[in-house]
Amino acid sequence: MPETIPRSSGPAALLDPRPGHSFRSRIGVDVAGGFYPAPHRYQVFLSQGCPRSLRVSITLDLLRLRDSLTTVCLPSPTAAQGLREAYEATWHRYDGPLTVPALCDRWSGRVVSNHTPDILRDIADHLSTPGHSHLPRLRPPALAAEIEALGEIIETRITRADRPATSLAALDLLDRRLGPGPYVLGEELTAADVDLWVALVHSDAAPLVPRYDRLHAYVRRLAGHPAFPKGVSGCGYAGSGTARR
Repeated sequence: MPETIPRSSGPAALLDPRPGHSFRSRIGVDVAGGFYPAPHRYQVFLSQGCPRSLRVSITLDLLRLRDSLTTVCLPSPTAAQGLREAYEATWHRYDGPLTVPALCDRWSGRVVSNHTPDILRDIADHLSTPGHSHLPRLRPPALAAEIEALGEIIETRITRADRPATSLAALDLLDRRLGPGPYVLGEELTAADVDLWVALVHSDAAPLVPRYDRLHAYVRRLAGHPAFPKGVSGCGYAGSGTARR
């Protein structure tokens, strides 16, 4: 679930954004609002211990975007002033929750999006460097439908599952789906691997994973990749309360 930083100085609460507090502009060449790709134009606010922040952090590392997209890691609600300013610049006198991940435009100071799936797509499709064979294609067109279908299973039946039986059924399905390839869709590391690995390691289903030989081996295999962190920071190597250019 997206992490929401309340206005109080108490611990951050894991809550859904309230209706009317979701910002869903997009980055693209011809989109309304002028949010077109440009190096060093955008920054993303993440939070320690937030699984959705971790998905964004892993994606940035896989695509080697740490030098062109500033990462701001929030260790606590009291460190959220920059994020609050971005929300208030987007919505006059904004007094709602501060939800992360939040992709912000440094030129205007406004929030572009706090919708994690859109942020991940725009990072992969518009902010990554095209034509580099050494970087993974996280969303290849040929696998787009499978990535979306797996994402729906992961979100509804693992991340947001309201019953253990739902998670067990999903884990059983995914364990049987894993084949001889190193990744969930075969030989190519995709966005589906980022979504699945974070769900398997940082959700209520994590204690169940060792029951499944292939899923357990998959989790350990990806944990050896430098982009997949050993700890649960949600911010990668950007550091506590720091921004990295």
